[in-house]
Amino acid sequence: MKTIFGSSKLQTLARLGAFLICTACAFSAPPIAESQGFTVEQVMSSPFPESLTAAARAPRVAWAFDAKGVRNVWIAEAPGFSARQATHYSADDGMALASLRLTPNGRTVVYARGSELNSAGEVADPTSNVTRPNQQVWAVDVDKGEPRLLGELNCTREGCEDIEISPDGATAVWAARGQLWASPVSGAVPAHQLAFVRGENDSPQWSPDGTEIAFVSHRGDHSFIGVYNFGRESVRYLAPSVDRDSMPRWSADGKQIAFVRIHGLEERLPLLQTRPNPWAIYVADAATGEARAIWHSTEELVGSLPNLTENKSFHFVGSRIVFASEQDGWNHLYSIPAAGGAATLLTPGEFEVEDVAVSRDGRSIIYSSNQDDIDRRHLWRVRVDGGKPEALSKGETMEWSPAELADGRTVVCLGSTATSPAMPYRLTLSGREMIASSQLPADFPSAQLVVPKQVIFPAEDGLKIHGQLFVPRGRNSAGPALLFMHGGSRRQMMLGFHYMQYYHNAYAENQYLASRGYVVLSVNYRTGIMYGRAFREREKGGPRGAEEYLDIVAAAKYLQTLGIVDPKKIGLWGGSYGGFLTAMGLARNSDIFAAGVDFHGVHDWSARGIFRGGPGGQEGGGPPDRAEALRIAFESSPNASIKSWKSPVLLIQGDDDRNVDFSQMVDLVQRLREQKVPFEQIVFPDEIHDFLLWRSWVRGYKATADFFDRVLVKCESITSGN
Repeated sequence: MKTIFGSSKLQTLARLGAFLICTACAFSAPPIAESQGFTVEQVMSSPFPESLTAAARAPRVAWAFDAKGVRNVWIAEAPGFSARQATHYSADDGMALASLRLTPNGRTVVYARGSELNSAGEVADPTSNVTRPNQQVWAVDVDKGEPRLLGELNCTREGCEDIEISPDGATAVWAARGQLWASPVSGAVPAHQLAFVRGENDSPQWSPDGTEIAFVSHRGDHSFIGVYNFGRESVRYLAPSVDRDSMPRWSADGKQIAFVRIHGLEERLPLLQTRPNPWAIYVADAATGEARAIWHSTEELVGSLPNLTENKSFHFVGSRIVFASEQDGWNHLYSIPAAGGAATLLTPGEFEVEDVAVSRDGRSIIYSSNQDDIDRRHLWRVRVDGGKPEALSKGETMEWSPAELADGRTVVCLGSTATSPAMPYRLTLSGREMIASSQLPADFPSAQLVVPKQVIFPAEDGLKIHGQLFVPRGRNSAGPALLFMHGGSRRQMMLGFHYMQYYHNAYAENQYLASRGYVVLSVNYRTGIMYGRAFREREKGGPRGAEEYLDIVAAAKYLQTLGIVDPKKIGLWGGSYGGFLTAMGLARNSDIFAAGVDFHGVHDWSARGIFRGGPGGQEGGGPPDRAEALRIAFESSPNASIKSWKSPVLLIQGDDDRNVDFSQMVDLVQRLREQKVPFEQIVFPDEIHDFLLWRSWVRGYKATADFFDRVLVKCESITSGN
């Protein structure tokens, strides 16, 4: 047993105290099962599917499978949907796949491989290979052949991969290093830059006849919609202004382009003031560039451009424009004639829309939402011109990422349940059928998983908070419990395996922790999604006051009311924003939380973003309230309460983290050392925020369970300053 004290007398007292505590632990806490029902490796062994896409003119679908870190493209055809691999990569090498696109005839898949660049211009390489990797665009003929390199991608921000294939399937275009690049899908000639255009250029959209590409040209405080013409090798701009234009969408006949316009950037705005972000929909004549607004949002906060699904939800469908708006407080779909007029609400009710796809005939929209099932996702269909939405799925399953096949009837999607992991499915009249079921590992422990329960409890200020409660099988006496907080914070955890791989992994870990005897409560705290705009957009959330911490305390108090929870043995864990809330719990309430595991958390809001600028209020400086905002941001951080942090913590982070600076962990460790707080650390050299290596997740999650077993159940002491 290790202690943190220096003198021999103190060491003796500490050993005695630790012995007494551990003796109490041994009597008060149920023992951890010697033979666990399953391992971390088993519950994380299923291949995670994403990037589901369908061919426009063939009965074929493609998706990416990540099987224990080995990422490959898979395909299947209607009606049998027998799945097979199109690529054959074989290593857990951290090379992510993204932006999968099928050519219209379904014969070729184009995709990006590798991660985006960090601030130093480096592609992530968590294997620490001595050869510098690149993010690249590849193509593979699905029925024969090996992948062929089309060109370099090297995105400069997370999620910027956007490969678009021409209507005839012959050419791929993408944005790289601020410019648009193109390559024949055949790979016959190297990729080339289409043109030199000032600014950072992205979001390419092919015209229906394939002769032009609309794109967004970002110029800092303003942006334009540009149109590149292949025949003339020229660029023209649509109604250029001082504002920021984005999301160009062509009409089916290629004569019009719809786009979104928001105000240009205003300098030196106050940081603490919450301001609306009004926007408008414009329709331009594609030939002349003349444009007019057909719809304006209100100037109120609820009229702001939605920051959830706006890019996925904006479509030019037939003679109407489909868009998302939160004008009634919920993220809903609307449509409006391209000529202008009244907007029609397509999805009324107290729920929110997420994934959106257009039907092949252009008459309806297929979308996922939490309608009538607030802590799950199901698929719905609604006509573009309005009418009652039709439920395509329901029950205790979950579905997302819908796509309709070329036949205009068959709908495929990704889905899961509480005990079965995410997999591709096709919808049937009686429900759904799994595609690629043979790829589920034989020892995946579905039968040993628990079904989490929906719980709703009040915070101190009366706000209702949702959570998922994992109760170990056979639990009937008081024992250890854990809170889990998701990241984001624009996320929602659900009653089943999640549609994002990060949280699919976290759900698996919560199941593993439950199998080891921990009650786990996953908390959907305020500032998260799917419970309405008022729940998400909090005036005093995050660096403006961290009011979401009220929900973490409320969750702990809820656990304390349960007879199966020992109130002295409550820990907490989470990643990113969840890491921030884990650290907040330990710093502010070590009297409630006995231990925590913090994955890549934020520990000092004031060290991030705008706060790094010049002194506010001075000539040429930053925002006028910068000093006050800096003070509140720090007070809203775990570092502000470091002197009351007593409970042990395990810190885990990769040092190439592009979302939360590794310096946040480095700085916190020095503060913990100074306060003699016991901690342990795991650092993954060259890993990023969302770990790229399967083995990094496995190691981190094993260490999490082991840490709680040692310090929360067995009450072993750990050394500070290690």
